Amino acid sequence: MSKPALTPAEPILIREDQDGIATLTLNRPAQRNPLSEGLMDLITAELQKIAKDRSVRVVILAANGPVFSSGHDLKEMTLRRKDADKGRAYFKALFDKCATMMQTVVHLPQPVIAAVHGIATAAGCQLVASCDLVVASENASFGTPGVQIGLFCSSPMVALSRKVSSNHAIEMLTTGELVPAKRAYEMGLVNRVVEEGEAYHGALELAKKIAAKSSYVLKIGKEAFYRQREMNLADAYKYGAGVMAENMMARDAEEGIGAFIEKRAPKWEDR
Repeated sequence: MSKPALTPAEPILIREDQDGIATLTLNRPAQRNPLSEGLMDLITAELQKIAKDRSVRVVILAANGPVFSSGHDLKEMTLRRKDADKGRAYFKALFDKCATMMQTVVHLPQPVIAAVHGIATAAGCQLVASCDLVVASENASFGTPGVQIGLFCSSPMVALSRKVSSNHAIEMLTTGELVPAKRAYEMGLVNRVVEEGEAYHGALELAKKIAAKSSYVLKIGKEAFYRQREMNLADAYKYGAGVMAENMMARDAEEGIGAFIEKRAPKWEDR
């Protein structure tokens, strides 16, 4: 008797491209989309490809199932306590891998929008906070609940504390309580709150607005935004003035200003 055909495993990350917008979708819904070692590798690799892809103008991070992401795969991590060093070397490598992925999001030339529904907790919340923009459905909630299981969210803290004020960040980190979408909007973690089930469509609407701009100018601006934020006021102004002067030499700056003066739509060349 012949063996039954094996059902091919579903990919844990799905990429779809349309009209200059690349959507990366986390696809382990039954497990609540944990950021496993394998998934983080895939996200980092795909973002590295996108960084070199001039056809991609904006990226959306989305997720299948009822949850955006519950954070690290705790079952995967717990198995490594059987290692000779009780997992110490593995945990260090894992969190370094996570940090690399988050920084890849931040340093990506293209703007990244998180489309969030359900919960985004721990490293899942960190991923959201690492994105440039966040669109959340009314049923979304965010949290860094590690303190409740004896593991302070020190890595998610880095992204969170750079997205919201320190008093909001420390409250989330020390209580571990979930923050609903409306409150997250008030705190500055979320840009837009949309109706339940509309997070992706809301993110797509925002992505289309951004994709209509010069990708070259957006690249200049995104890099400058994050660099100046770490400087003191005087250095930030000096740096910002230099970036604007160089930006003025771009073909798209010449075209955009000319189009504005002539009251017509600009024709971007992305250079």
